[in-house]
Amino acid sequence: MDKLPVESNPWKIKDQQEVYNNPWIQITQYDVINPSGGDGIYGKVHFKNRAIGVVALDQQRHIYLVGQYRFVLDRYSWELPEGGGPLNEAPLAAAKRELLEETGLVADKWETLLQMDLSNSVTDEEATVFLATGLTQKQAAPEPTEKLQTMRQPLARVFEWVMQGKITDSITVASVLKLKVLGYC
Repeated sequence: MDKLPVESNPWKIKDQQEVYNNPWIQITQYDVINPSGGDGIYGKVHFKNRAIGVVALDQQRHIYLVGQYRFVLDRYSWELPEGGGPLNEAPLAAAKRELLEETGLVADKWETLLQMDLSNSVTDEEATVFLATGLTQKQAAPEPTEKLQTMRQPLARVFEWVMQGKITDSITVASVLKLKVLGYC
């Protein structure tokens, strides 16, 4: 595989200060010299968990979506089964846990579908998404703070919803578009 060109870091950090910290995120403000040589500030949100997503695909090419009200967006969102996995936990272990918790599904086969940075301008949050097949239904066990709905839909229909802007969650959008390119729908 061809390597992409990489350049050295042009940013210089003069000082840094933690301005917020909780169990999920840490916010740091940096006094910097930017790439053009000027003084500036930069804020970074460090995530203490990795974002995990799962495309649970059955033999009929249907996938499972989870609906929930997203506090930060102040609206309801339909998306893949998703959650956070501690940085010291294997992403696959977190994916298996999230799929079972949110949908009650267990999969026989797992493969990495994609890895991505979610918002590299202000956060260091990484995401790993898995494709899960060979599904068996068990009992869901959502976290006590979650009020979830699940639905099973043809992947082609979910692709239409993504293209129409009805589904906007970045992990779901990227995953469904990749599945389209790979010929799953």
